[in-house]
Amino acid sequence: MEYIEAPRMPELKRPFTELPALGDDRSALIVHRSALSYLMLNRFPYNPGHLLAIPMREVSDIEELTSEESADLFAIITFGKKILRAAMKPDGFNIGFNLGAASGGSIAHLHGHLVPRWNGDNNFMPVLGQTRILPQALESTWERLSTEAARLST
Repeated sequence: MEYIEAPRMPELKRPFTELPALGDDRSALIVHRSALSYLMLNRFPYNPGHLLAIPMREVSDIEELTSEESADLFAIITFGKKILRAAMKPDGFNIGFNLGAASGGSIAHLHGHLVPRWNGDNNFMPVLGQTRILPQALESTWERLSTEAARLST
């Protein structure tokens, strides 16, 4: 109910560029920042804790990243996996990118997905009903993951 009743952020033209500039990581759902990329909770997650790994510079494909950006993005993906493992104790992960319109990517700004998975977490709702069921509100998940990110960063 918290998620359903929560105020919605205004529509952004370039959300992955504009959200870090807001200066409010909690409302932007940014869990952790590095020099060249950041981790944020997906506002439309497949599972609780679904993170997005996003380079600060707007590019549409991994081939456009500099070697420094590529290394930083992979490092933040690895760090995101550590955060999720420590905070949520999943049984596994789906980690990947949707590249190009045909892949189902809805935002042109390059971003990777880190989806924690638990044995038996997929039920008939997403498969048949095209409906997602989330047992934890985004605000609660943000609190849990950002706390773990701060602990692991020190």
